[in-house]
Amino acid sequence: MNTNWRAIGIGFVVMLVVGAFGLWLPVVGQVGAGLVGGFVAGYLAGGIGNGAWNGLVAGSISGIAVSVLAALLGGLIGLAGGPLGGFLGGAGVFLVGVVITLLFAIDSAIGGAIGGLFNR
Repeated sequence: MNTNWRAIGIGFVVMLVVGAFGLWLPVVGQVGAGLVGGFVAGYLAGGIGNGAWNGLVAGSISGIAVSVLAALLGGLIGLAGGPLGGFLGGAGVFLVGVVITLLFAIDSAIGGAIGGLFNR
């Protein structure tokens, strides 16, 4: 499995764009963003194994980025409860973000494998 950073970067950007529009359809939009972004990364990488790997990495990076931003926002909102409230708010959001990262990675890997299948 080769890591194609260009494919990962393009897949990441596609996930962000489709995910931004997917906010109108909360569950379907985010899953669709992972599948479409993973598909693009996999297609650019070529091959089922390479596609799945590059889709997985692109999905993981996007999930981590969303988790960090959500944790920072949760920490800022939690500051109303004092320093401990900010820490607990950010940590709770971050743990949810870890689950979101896994979900983004799984559907992106599936999309990447399908995309790689189309570009052997």
